[in-house]
Amino acid sequence: KSLVEPDKVDIAKQALKKAADKGVKFLLPIDDVVATPIKTDKLDKKGKNIIEWQNPTVNSSMDCGDDVAGLDVGPATIKLFSEEVAKAKTILWNGPMGLFEDKRFAEGTFGVAKAVAEVTQKNGAKSIIGGGDSVKAINKSGLGSQVTFMSTGGGASLEFLEGKVLPGVAALTDKKCCGCCGNK
Repeated sequence: KSLVEPDKVDIAKQALKKAADKGVKFLLPIDDVVATPIKTDKLDKKGKNIIEWQNPTVNSSMDCGDDVAGLDVGPATIKLFSEEVAKAKTILWNGPMGLFEDKRFAEGTFGVAKAVAEVTQKNGAKSIIGGGDSVKAINKSGLGSQVTFMSTGGGASLEFLEGKVLPGVAALTDKKCCGCCGNK
C-alpha cells in the first residue's frame, strides 16, 4: 500500500551504485511507522473516499505487508539522519519524511527539521529547503525562520541544481535590452 514507483527502481539502484563507487554515504530509512488504511464513507473535495489510518506502529523490519502503509520514518531513522545532518555544511532538503499533516506521522519530518535548524543556527551550515510540501512542513514545525533559504519550487530547484536552464530564466536572458535604463 505504500507508494512505490516500479519504473524508478532501476534509477534508484544506479544512484546507490554510483554513490558506493564514489565513496558517498547514501542514507536510507532503517525503520518506519506503518498504519492500516481504512476507507471511509466521507468524501474529500474531489469526491474521493477519505482514508483513515489506524494502529500506527513502529516497524523495524522495513518489510511492509500489503495491509499497511509506511507513513513516516521511525525513531532510529530520525536519530541516524539527525546525526548525519549535524555534520553537514550544506543541506538540500526536498520532500518531507512522512505524512506530516497528521501529527501521528509528523515526528520524522519535524525531527529532521529540528536537526537542520540546529546545524544552520549553531554551525552556520547552509540549509536549502525546496518544494511546497517541504516548506509547508518546516513552517508547520515552527522552524522556518531558522533555515537559510526556502523555495516552493521543488522540481525547479532540482532542475536548476542539475544545470538545466529554467524557462523563466531563459525568458529573461533571451531578451534584448531596449536601452530604456541607459544600458545597451
